[in-house]
Formats: sequence, structure tokens, C-alpha cells
Amino acid sequence: MTETSPLVLALPPEQAVSKIGAAGLPALHTSVRLVDEGGNDIDEPGVTGELWVKGPNVTPGYWNRPDATAEAITDGWLHTGDAARRDADGYYYIIDRWKDMYISGGENVYPAEIESVLYQLPEIAEVSVIGVPDDKWVEVGRACVVLKDGAELTEQSITAHCRANLARFKVPQSVVFIDEIPHNATGKVLKRELRRLYGAVETGAAR
Repeated sequence: MTETSPLVLALPPEQAVSKIGAAGLPALHTSVRLVDEGGNDIDEPGVTGELWVKGPNVTPGYWNRPDATAEAITDGWLHTGDAARRDADGYYYIIDRWKDMYISGGENVYPAEIESVLYQLPEIAEVSVIGVPDDKWVEVGRACVVLKDGAELTEQSITAHCRANLARFKVPQSVVFIDEIPHNATGKVLKRELRRLYGAVETGAAR
């Protein structure tokens, strides 16, 4: 992160295979912690929380933005916005962006896990999963799908694939087929735009 100059975690080369998928261990002079929605420390291995970081490499705040500083930093701890977990050996794994998580039926759902499963389908060029309001479950998943040129795929086949590879509460309840997924100048998916554009549309929309 720019705010951390820029290193937070690093994976030793000799652990690249045994800890595959890990972001690694805290960098020199850098302290990290995982916290829940209430800012309470998470000590149990395998439990997902937001990654906070503190150290001499961390910015003291945003220039002329006291509001942004107050929102992002608590007692010197920078809120990274990343959802992460720690294993029993102290290695950290980045799961998703914390703000992209949605809660369905009391369960935390991380879109990146669902997107990884959807990318197993060869017809999909790009996909992004968002949470949308639901009367029964508070929020449910909606997959915004861009198909490869000439490819055909139905909503039913997508949800069937997810049911075979994900826990039931993680399966998207709807699919919308779109021409493109919005990105910012650096290529990051703009999920807020997806929520604005497709958070309430009918499912199965045509390309």
C-alpha cells in the first residue's frame, strides 16, 4: 500500500510451496492485527477479520484530510480495508476487500471466493459478485458476468456450478449478463458502480 511505504507482509521464498496462497509474515518493524466489525482483536487462527497495520513505515495521515485520517487510522493503526485470516503458524492470507464483503443470513460472504469458482467456467471472460438487498436473508449474491465472444451460458448452469463447489449460503441467487465491468484507471473493478447499475435490475439480462 502507498500508505505503508509500501510493504506490510512478505512471504519467505522457502515457504512459497508450503504456504502457497499466503501473503506472508509482517515486515520488519511492522505490527499487524486482525479485528472484527467492532474493532475487537481476533486471536483465533482461521477467523477472517480486517487487517490493521502500525509501524514507522505507516503514514500519520492524509494531507489536509482530517476526515479521511480519522476514518482510516485508529490510535496509529491503519485500517487496510483488506479481509484477511491468520493460520496457526502466524502466516497471513488476504481473502478479499473488507468493504466488498456482504452478510447473507448472518454469514459473512467474500465475493473473491465465489469469483474464483466462477472463473472455472471457460465461457466467462470476467465476473464480479456483489451483494444485493433481500427481504429474507438481508443480502444475497448477484453475479455480474461478461461472456467471451460467441460463448453461451445460462443463469441456471452458473448457479448449478456454484452449488457444486460452494457452501449453499455463498451461491449467488441471481445472475446478470452485461457487456463490460467498470474499472478505474488502474484496472480495479468498481463494485460501487456495479451496485449502482445492477443492484436492482431483473436477472438474466441479455448481452
